[in-house]
Amino acid sequence: MNDTIVILDYGSQYSQLIARRVRELHVYSELLPFDAPAERVLALKPVGFILSGGPSSVYEPGAPGLPGYVLESGVPVLGICYGMQLLTAALGGRVAGSQEREYGPAQVSTLRANPLLPEGTHPVWMSHGDRLEALPPGFSALAASANSPFAAMGSADGRIFGLQFHPEVRHTPGGKEILRRFVVEVCAARPDWTPASIIAEAVERIRAQVGSERVLAAVSGGVDSSVATALVHRAVGSQLSAVFVDTGMLRLGEREQVEQAFRQHLGVELVTVNAVEEFLDRLEGVTDPEQKRRIIGETFIRTFEAEARRLGQPPFLVQGTIYPDVVESSGPDRSKAQKIKSHHNVGGLPQDMRFKLVEPLRYLFKDEVRAVGEALGLPAGLVWRQPFPGPGLAVRCLGEITWERLERLRAADAIFTAELEQAGLLNQRLADEPGQIAQAFAALLPVRSVGVMGDGRTYQEAIALRAVTTEDFMTADWARIPPDLLARVANRIVNEVKGINRVVYDITSKPPATIEWE
Repeated sequence: MNDTIVILDYGSQYSQLIARRVRELHVYSELLPFDAPAERVLALKPVGFILSGGPSSVYEPGAPGLPGYVLESGVPVLGICYGMQLLTAALGGRVAGSQEREYGPAQVSTLRANPLLPEGTHPVWMSHGDRLEALPPGFSALAASANSPFAAMGSADGRIFGLQFHPEVRHTPGGKEILRRFVVEVCAARPDWTPASIIAEAVERIRAQVGSERVLAAVSGGVDSSVATALVHRAVGSQLSAVFVDTGMLRLGEREQVEQAFRQHLGVELVTVNAVEEFLDRLEGVTDPEQKRRIIGETFIRTFEAEARRLGQPPFLVQGTIYPDVVESSGPDRSKAQKIKSHHNVGGLPQDMRFKLVEPLRYLFKDEVRAVGEALGLPAGLVWRQPFPGPGLAVRCLGEITWERLERLRAADAIFTAELEQAGLLNQRLADEPGQIAQAFAALLPVRSVGVMGDGRTYQEAIALRAVTTEDFMTADWARIPPDLLARVANRIVNEVKGINRVVYDITSKPPATIEWE
């Protein structure tokens, strides 16, 4: 069993990033709600606890509290923002609202030698309206900022620490090193969370869950469903049948690419189901994105149920659900966080579904999924495919979905990605960017505008181009694509795609936006 760091979630939108950063250190972490049953938490045998931030104030009536087992366990504890304030209140210190709130970049200066922060002044990211007024007995101030005299604290025995700032976000450049010192040095956690260990544990879990039963895999063509299918195939071999549903909302040439990749590289039995008319009929007139996702989720399942009957009713269904899907859908393990959107394979599943789900990637981040895919020997074309939402072009075709609009979007998207690939920008590090263009696509807007073509008036739809740089898909920034390349893409789209007379480029980061438009 891997050494485990348990992160107790108090509702911060950054909570999942803490888990992500710990796993970057090759140490397994698990994010659990602060009120998870003690037996569930302690069954993981944590070697350390991290308490996340959150929107509450510790002095408010009904504010989330500190479970008794955290301090009773005797293992090291790190509190971040609300977590620090929670430790302070529980151990006899004092927390109060601050007249000078800190949101955004700040500078903290180390006050004394300590296990977490090196000497000097460090840029950090603050996000709090409360501050410590008095430290708990036996604690010392380790760092201070202009508005926080206790920006970091530590206990005399070197076991309990608190940080008023957020080390998990990229805006705190030294945050990863701070977390490494806590996890690897203070907690003495073994860095044995690797692709090989992930595969070994997943195979063992899948075999224990499935036994000798048949399994049906839901293949969308994206990296997540491909890696999930490969993992299950590694575990159960010929017990697996893979089903690829052509919904009519695929990218240009995608059906052929997926069929070739699975049959040539995975050796998996792949059945393609043409359900284009069924999906389009059910989506006729629907414009609300949440309703689209629910309809697509249910139609997927009904399609698989029909295929399962033909294949002898396998009781298990494989899905490529990954951690960000669960987080953004506010699944049962994140009941204290706000729901962002329903993912078709989390919030869109029908309650009367007959399958038992097999989700080997449910608690993996995208980069971990790709590392596992490479370790499984999947071809680079599959592992590094552009991310594609499960509902497909349905959530990139804003407004009503029709075959004509889908074809319009497909053509524009193909032009955009082809030009980026030809320029060597997709999944390539830009000279002036810290990240890669990790995802790029076109979205069709239900907006018509006046234009002029050939001296004639046009009144046609608009395409929005979206390209982002990111390392974890939980936060993202818009990619600084060279203007001449954007101009070439726009020129090609309006000249080659019938029904489009305007192209815009999305320059919004995540947050506040999501990567997809719906």
